[in-house]
Amino acid sequence: MFTSENTSLPNVTLPFPFRQRATDQALNGILIAVLCIVMVSLGCTMEVSKIKAHLWKPKGVAIAVTAQYGIMPLTAFALGKLFHLGPTESLAVLICGCCPGGNLSNIFSLAAKGDMNLSIVMTTCSTLLALGLMPLLLYLYSRGLYKGDLQGKVPYKGIVISLAMMLIPCTIGIFLNAKKPQYTRLIIKAGMIMLLVSSIPIIALIVTSVGDSIFIIFSPPFLETSALMPFIGYLFGYMLSSFFKLSNRCKRTICMETGCQNVQLCSTILKVAFAPEVIGPLFLFPFLYMIFQLGEGFLLILAFRIHEKIKKPNGKCRKLLISKVYPAPSVSGAAGAGSGPGLPATG
Repeated sequence: MFTSENTSLPNVTLPFPFRQRATDQALNGILIAVLCIVMVSLGCTMEVSKIKAHLWKPKGVAIAVTAQYGIMPLTAFALGKLFHLGPTESLAVLICGCCPGGNLSNIFSLAAKGDMNLSIVMTTCSTLLALGLMPLLLYLYSRGLYKGDLQGKVPYKGIVISLAMMLIPCTIGIFLNAKKPQYTRLIIKAGMIMLLVSSIPIIALIVTSVGDSIFIIFSPPFLETSALMPFIGYLFGYMLSSFFKLSNRCKRTICMETGCQNVQLCSTILKVAFAPEVIGPLFLFPFLYMIFQLGEGFLLILAFRIHEKIKKPNGKCRKLLISKVYPAPSVSGAAGAGSGPGLPATG
């Protein structure tokens, strides 16, 4: 049962043998397996040469990482305070805000015609930096959620283990892409198929394990939080990159990378690192976040595409007008250019 010390969720009662349930253990196993496979496929999209190229000119990556780990954790913390979420509720939202970007951001960057090299390098850097920055940010921000001793409140050990479990398959993917590039396309497709196919048993096990408590996630504070978080990330990511005068392609990339969080990682951390009687149905918050991040991301991509189509014809008309006012000189005209304008060519 959730107590008032841990959270403000009302009337959430979990059965005593929740931890020992076969369905709960199966759900943990599937989530870990799916995360490992997805991270291998994500690693297969990363190239060491591209990473080195951006690290030699780190301006774009530095701005992107600052947006990822500066804007999103602060947004998550502020929204938890704004909507008066309880400590455990706020912690679940904060963990989502501290997570690195996932492979969805790469897909969105591609659809928005962003800089794919920057997108992949940013995903790589934010994933690697998560091992140190995520526990640090959780420690700093959770001091504003709990009073007194934080020991036992935030399971740092479980979070670090979950991050290490993510980085190992990601490293394997990078190695495979470097040594066996002919297999990477197949591995990436297999990872996406596995993610789609596993969604059915995952949903079934979630419903069986959590039961009616699943409706707690659809309360107004959670809906408002999960709707505002990705929107603020997209908006401020674009604004920050505009402030530093990056190219339009880089702006679109940082916009997508900031708003998109690795929801698979967040859900796995919440499910595996926390005791079931503490976290309850809150591990489903990342999936609610994913719904809004998908919808808002698609709308932004549509807006970028429409803006591009409107801008291109104007550019063509301008070129046509310039060509009419200042027509290109003909070959004969070029030959007599030395005689001056209006004077016959001497020969």
